[in-house]
Amino acid sequence: MQSLRVVDPFPALRDEMPSQGTIGDRVRGLRLNRRMSQAQLAGPDLSDSYVSLIESGKRTPTPVVARLLAERLGCTTEFLLHGIEPRQRIDTELGLRHAELELQHGDSAVAADRFTEIVKAADEENAMLTAQARFGRARALEAQGRLGQAVEAFERLRREAAAHPERLADLPLTIALSRCYQRAGDRLRARDLAAYALEQAERLSVTEGEIAVDLAAALVEARSEREGDTPGLAYVKRVLDTTGVPHVVDRSGEVHALWHASSAAAAGEDSALAVRLADDAIMAGREARLALQLARAAMHWSRMATAPIDEAEQLITGASQVFAGLPATAREYGESLVVHARVRLRAGDLAGAVELAGAALELSSDRAGTTPAEARLVLATVALARDGNAAADLETAYRTLDGLNRPVFGTDRQAARCWRELGDLYGRVGSTTQQTAAYRKALEAAGVRSAMAGVTADATVSR
Repeated sequence: MQSLRVVDPFPALRDEMPSQGTIGDRVRGLRLNRRMSQAQLAGPDLSDSYVSLIESGKRTPTPVVARLLAERLGCTTEFLLHGIEPRQRIDTELGLRHAELELQHGDSAVAADRFTEIVKAADEENAMLTAQARFGRARALEAQGRLGQAVEAFERLRREAAAHPERLADLPLTIALSRCYQRAGDRLRARDLAAYALEQAERLSVTEGEIAVDLAAALVEARSEREGDTPGLAYVKRVLDTTGVPHVVDRSGEVHALWHASSAAAAGEDSALAVRLADDAIMAGREARLALQLARAAMHWSRMATAPIDEAEQLITGASQVFAGLPATAREYGESLVVHARVRLRAGDLAGAVELAGAALELSSDRAGTTPAEARLVLATVALARDGNAAADLETAYRTLDGLNRPVFGTDRQAARCWRELGDLYGRVGSTTQQTAAYRKALEAAGVRSAMAGVTADATVSR
């Protein structure tokens, strides 16, 4: 999706007022700019020694005193306390919203750049805005597949959250880290983080909303295929039972229209309206974001051999409808059709499995993922069940996997799973040479590389 061009959200302040440093630095700088003595600033209400203590950082003015000093220094109370003017703050808020829209509906690389600019422009007195921008940048790195850098950024933010819980919440960071480690191939670390996040969510009774949905998806993705029932799976089931997999309408046109209107309002110096329109655009896309995460969780749930067939059928049908209704999720739609075909296999519906696998093959004409190979494995399984003649489908699956491109998160692990299944099928038909070759390929795919190897984070925007 083409990104929108927005105005610079960080115009220079019109007044020559010192914005860096502490409250005391700003009080002293403004007082000297106005050629006032400490006694003059203190006036009849304060003592000059108290003003001196504020300027030296030994006292922090109360809101009442800050308002009084701001009136005498000719600035706003917000500027005195936080080093930022209302117009500058609203422009920064607007910049954060436009960067978020870029991340969700535009170009993640552009989003990373915009979050970075916000980090560079904000100062230490506005640590919360800076933290929000750094969190956005880490998510943008993850969206680009730069997992090593994303992990380092999220880890730094977790350390900051531990020291400053008023700036950052640890739970969303822990979930994001679990997701990144899972996609990078470190399943053990991903599971540990997901388990810790689950403890926090259970303690707070968080079972609905974006955090709950994100956690459910992380828990079911980090689960081992051979793992039995766990507290994590119980939580996933609770979230799915509570929320279901909702039908979703593609509102991307509305999102981009509101985004464009917000940019136009910003260009016309109407920042308050621009922020409101950007908020409307973000909320218009929220339903689809939640539905996609729920659909992913439902798809992984339905993949489990232990999931009741009726329940799996209902969940994977809902997930496929979500993926089919959103143009950016064609790959996941094909994947969901294969999962549905496997559910039909478990139910003994061979014809239904063939139909769904065939539809997945038609949809997945490119070779960006394992879906074509998985569809062939389903067809081979059906052929073995019917007449034992699966040679053609097994050979096609082998060629498909052998020529697989791997630009998609998790493809190496998915390929390893497919190679192992192919080896099992070759064993069933007595082709020991091909079985051995497929198992060897499975081992190679499982240990191809770490997505985080040799990658260091860009420390230039770290605080």
